Amino acid sequence: MDSPKVILSKFWNYDSFRPLQEEIIDSVLKGRDTLAILPTGGGKSICFQVPALIMDGMCLVVSPLISLMKDQTETLKKKGIKALAVYSGMTRDEIDITLNNAIFGEYKFLYMSPERLKSDIVRARIDKMGINMIVVDEAHCISQWGYDFRPSYLEIPQILEIIGKVPIMALTATATPKVADDIMAKLNFSEKNVIKGSFFRDNISFVCRQTEDKYGQLLKICTAINGTGIVYVRERKRAEEAASFLKAQGVEAEAYHAGLSADVRSSKQYDWKTNACRIIVATNAFGMGIDKPDVRFVCHLDIPDSPEAYYQEAGRGGRDGKLAYAVIIWNKTDIKRLEQILRVTYPEIEYMKDVYQKLHSYLGIAYGDGKGSIFKFDLMDFCTKAKLHSLSAYYALKYIQLEGYLDVTEEIDNPSRLRFIVNRDELYKVQLKNTSLDSFIKTILRMYTGLFSHYVVIDEEYIARMSRNSKAAVKTSLMELSRMKIVSYIPAMRSPLIILNEERLDDKNLYISAAALSERRGVFSNRVGLMQRYASNDDICRASFLCSYFGEENNIRCGVCDVCKRAGNPSSQELRIKEIREKIVELLKTNSMDIKSLILNLESYSKDEVTYTIRSMIDYDIIKLNNDELSLI
Repeated sequence: MDSPKVILSKFWNYDSFRPLQEEIIDSVLKGRDTLAILPTGGGKSICFQVPALIMDGMCLVVSPLISLMKDQTETLKKKGIKALAVYSGMTRDEIDITLNNAIFGEYKFLYMSPERLKSDIVRARIDKMGINMIVVDEAHCISQWGYDFRPSYLEIPQILEIIGKVPIMALTATATPKVADDIMAKLNFSEKNVIKGSFFRDNISFVCRQTEDKYGQLLKICTAINGTGIVYVRERKRAEEAASFLKAQGVEAEAYHAGLSADVRSSKQYDWKTNACRIIVATNAFGMGIDKPDVRFVCHLDIPDSPEAYYQEAGRGGRDGKLAYAVIIWNKTDIKRLEQILRVTYPEIEYMKDVYQKLHSYLGIAYGDGKGSIFKFDLMDFCTKAKLHSLSAYYALKYIQLEGYLDVTEEIDNPSRLRFIVNRDELYKVQLKNTSLDSFIKTILRMYTGLFSHYVVIDEEYIARMSRNSKAAVKTSLMELSRMKIVSYIPAMRSPLIILNEERLDDKNLYISAAALSERRGVFSNRVGLMQRYASNDDICRASFLCSYFGEENNIRCGVCDVCKRAGNPSSQELRIKEIREKIVELLKTNSMDIKSLILNLESYSKDEVTYTIRSMIDYDIIKLNNDELSLI
């Protein structure tokens, strides 16, 4: 059996782990249920992928983000690791084939969206897959106190009952102590076991600027700070406007949001990651799973509505350990906007019931019907026909989702897929009888492999170029083969989905708890209020302010946020940390040293101070830990 370090080197080409990764891996390899809270950029995926490759069997990964599931399975495949995914938007036939492959195909990872866990086809087969571990990504979604509660996550404990006892690894970047306890309770941990990284980021200068001229302030930031940056906005239209403004001022910038096609988004993301584009102006659709180390600033043109969302997005800056800036540009209009969001996010019960009934009428669902149905969903078309305000209707649907009656998925980019549903002998007979289709079939078989065993992603435009045809002609030929029942052809689709979890109810039986609604409003109101205080705060170190929210109390000031800079000189404790860093660098200049020896050489400082400084220096790639020896990088 290979050790974790051998697996890390073999598949990731790293010779040492980041802080806490080894401790988390060791915990789950010992069979312990483990909650890992690692801030953005802490390397959460390696924490479960490494032990899953060591253990016999397959790892089940539950994730709410379809785009991230697709990215991670493709990344694993490129490393030669067999991985599958099941998510909303796949046909029953595709799911059937994928689940069979999970049982018989010696795959190591199966990614699954939480709403799929409740389907009969999954529950009938999951105990045959040899699951070695369950990973719950974005684990805060299982807690009603988390900032992004998803009722479908509550299906996970029922899956555990089917497959028997296996270790659970729950992962999140942000969780308060209350949410952490709730995660472990909801997942039925055999014992409390939290491994938590520090939220303190002393290389990020947190800044808040109050101004009526947001674009003018943004331009100052973009011209004053060298390197790549991310500008976050709340709306798609604002992303386009801000990017156009920057371009007009000679700043390289592109807009990125879910309204763009998958190809355009992929191209813009690639250009930004390779520094062909300097600044990306995006909605929160951008950033998940992107590990770009040299982001020098993250700027918010709107005050985020929760500390969790803000910390995740701001944490995408400075992953290389060098100084980066996290800036919120705000004014009093933002405060009014947050208050408006608070009102529309949790609408009145009667309004939600009205939206619920209008949705089912729009979908053509009769009372008592619809359970398990999945529909492509166009929010604007629905609101136009139902005469509803789009933003209010959207939040009503999101709250109905919290009550468990339906799921509204993210906008899904599903490329075209193809599978031959006849065997090779039958296909050969078809080719002999249909000479007009013969050369087209041969072209497809030369271009793609695996078409007889599973659905394969295809590109009609590429096929058109290779077969010297038009894209329209290729689609026509594929449709003809489909009508002849030779292939199963699923054209590309781009749409959010509505999944109905229950049959349509009348208003009398549609229960929405007034007490729960009031409580959730209160929790959200507290988060919004805290972000308002954070933006207007001018006396508490901003890094310490955020750490305190996540239950990490310390008296260390970052020394680099706008509050600390206004206060003048750094604290005596900060100076001691700086001294310790300099002494560690001096001690490691000539020889590597184990941690115990290093602490002994620094006995004039407290063990906690030295340990904190060592972890910080490893985290920011100043020193590295290899075979229990510390050395300079």
